[in-house]
Amino acid sequence: MIEEFSFGNFWSFKDVQTLNMTAAKIKSKNSRLDTVNLIPVEEDLNLLKSKAIYGANASGKSNVIKALVTFIRIIKESVKDEKVLEMIDTFQLSTETSDKPTFFQMTFRLDNLRYRYGFESDHKSIKSEWLFSTPNLREQPLFIREEDQIIEINLKHFAEGQKAIDLSGGEGQIFRSNSLFLSSLASFGFGKVSKRIIEVVSTISVISGLGHHGMYGYAGESLKDSLKKKFILEFLKKADLGIEDLFTLELKGEDLPEGMDEEAKEDLKKGKMIISSRTKYDKSQNAVGKSDFSFGFQESEGTQKMFELSPFIYNAIKDGTPLVIDEFDARFHPLLTKKIVELFNSGANEDSQLIFTTHDTNLLSADLLRRDQIDFVEKDKFGASHLYTLVEIKGVRNDASFRKDYIQGKYGAIPFLGDFTNLNVLD
Repeated sequence: MIEEFSFGNFWSFKDVQTLNMTAAKIKSKNSRLDTVNLIPVEEDLNLLKSKAIYGANASGKSNVIKALVTFIRIIKESVKDEKVLEMIDTFQLSTETSDKPTFFQMTFRLDNLRYRYGFESDHKSIKSEWLFSTPNLREQPLFIREEDQIIEINLKHFAEGQKAIDLSGGEGQIFRSNSLFLSSLASFGFGKVSKRIIEVVSTISVISGLGHHGMYGYAGESLKDSLKKKFILEFLKKADLGIEDLFTLELKGEDLPEGMDEEAKEDLKKGKMIISSRTKYDKSQNAVGKSDFSFGFQESEGTQKMFELSPFIYNAIKDGTPLVIDEFDARFHPLLTKKIVELFNSGANEDSQLIFTTHDTNLLSADLLRRDQIDFVEKDKFGASHLYTLVEIKGVRNDASFRKDYIQGKYGAIPFLGDFTNLNVLD
């Protein structure tokens, strides 16, 4: 479970910003939210089950997600991919940041322990790296790295780090300047803590609401699992789409229909097609059988998105892992996005977290989200993005009309639009 994710000098973000999933000590208009929307961790600590991120177009909302993706990918691939650091792109609108590294740090819960792990890097090498844990009340370092040197190691609680140092000759030298020490440790059989941390960070699913390559195929493969298929069908039925069944049809030599989704077309080339089935009626409205449709060709983009998203929701809630969605509301009806948020903010979800960017102001309701579950991204006059939470804005009552006040600009993070009627299409 994520407590905080911090990043800085990355794309449109100049200064270090923090996505905070720790619940504030506030009371909501709807007192029910102060229980079902939270994950209890300790006596005085609760984590948020969901976080909505709002902002104008080009404000930097998607760069929050991009920072998380970059952090995860570098952790997973820095040992085997020597070019993975090239993903990093610093803030380009200031001379202050041009020669400084990008900052990443995540604080999270794992096996009842609190960990804080982070690193600084440019697109060529790791500049610093650190891992702390809090087994008791006080936080303690497990290792600290500066450039290519380990300058501190915790022999009692992080013996695997010392073993790796011994293998390198006992000088604390990092094997490769563009590789993380944590990732290197996880590649050894004795790197149990490091491997566990990377495994857990890797369970964070980050997807685009606009769809991306592999989602359709993954959803199709999920139909082979009876429990996942049951969830997917129930999910689609509750969305009032009329689909009664889904199955994969094996094909031989059929032509490809024009206008088919590219991933669906790839499946068809492999000799298979996902079929959706609906009830067929006679003129007296009596059910007389089923009609089958090519899912990737005849279903709407919104229906396809729901299908693609459904196994990720299933996995997140079942396994208690975070799900992050950019452009969450794209192609979705507002009532549907609300129902999905309600699912994560319910007793059916014990410890999964949903983080998403959106323009759907219908979700800005004191009956759905707490003030600490609503974030905004806004650019200043120098082009730098800033991330802040509604609960940080003074004077906002728990019974305020969040949606109305946001549209009126009371919270910032909205576009300042000109008069489009003055646009001249003639020379």
